[in-house]
Amino acid sequence: MNTYTHPSLKGRTAVITGGGGVLCSSFAKDLAAQGMKVAVLDLNIDAAKAVADEIKAAGGTAIAVQCNVLEAESLENAKKTVTENFGVCDLLVNGAGGNSPLGTTTKEKLELSDIAQKAEGVKTFFDLDPKGIEFVFNLNFLGTLLTTQTFARDMAGRENAAIINISSMNSYRPLTKIPAYSAAKAAVSNFTQFMAVHFSEVGIRVNAIAPGFFATNQNRALLYNEDGSLTPRSAKILAHTPQNRFGVPADLTGALLFLADEAYSAFITGVILPVDGGFSAYSGV
Repeated sequence: MNTYTHPSLKGRTAVITGGGGVLCSSFAKDLAAQGMKVAVLDLNIDAAKAVADEIKAAGGTAIAVQCNVLEAESLENAKKTVTENFGVCDLLVNGAGGNSPLGTTTKEKLELSDIAQKAEGVKTFFDLDPKGIEFVFNLNFLGTLLTTQTFARDMAGRENAAIINISSMNSYRPLTKIPAYSAAKAAVSNFTQFMAVHFSEVGIRVNAIAPGFFATNQNRALLYNEDGSLTPRSAKILAHTPQNRFGVPADLTGALLFLADEAYSAFITGVILPVDGGFSAYSGV
């Protein structure tokens, strides 16, 4: 249980997309614990309701809102619901995102044999599905853009308005096998810096958090075998992570509240904050 206290955030409205997921549900609970009114937006309304119910059971204030971040009408309906219940958004967390097998290769490196006579079940760079790439890019980048277009219009000119995007350490150094996701998160980081400048005169600070390796529902199969043991990929990750573990949601709480609260970060905008256990600092030697 954390002991963070951020009285500046109390009573404000927070909107979190992808709020039913592992990391963003934790964000929702962290912000509600500071007295914020939290709107949990997710395509999966049951997941959003479960998070909102947990917050309310703990004495917080929350609503669940079904929302597709790739549909303007859905976003406008979500904003209407949020505004009617909690007022204008003060803090927007763009957390909706993810990957797709259609944008993923089987091997880390291409071999000549994959071109001459590819083995069954192998998917190379040349087999990547453009529709899969488009889906991943749209979900991560376009979803962030459209959501911001919807909510930031009302945030402009308000005191202490802030946006926090969820990028990834993949945006700094692309990981093998997942070119679509790495490129999409690089776009999110770049877009964060663009927005920080673009919104600077209307009072909206824009920053991003770049998580390292966290065990979530999306990547669990890549990190663990069915018997619970680590996969070879996990072993490589931990060997290059000085703290020698995967992150847990609570590791992001401090970064979230720091960037959300102007009492701590009023002069910080356009920053992508790594939370990676030292992965980006280690050369492997």
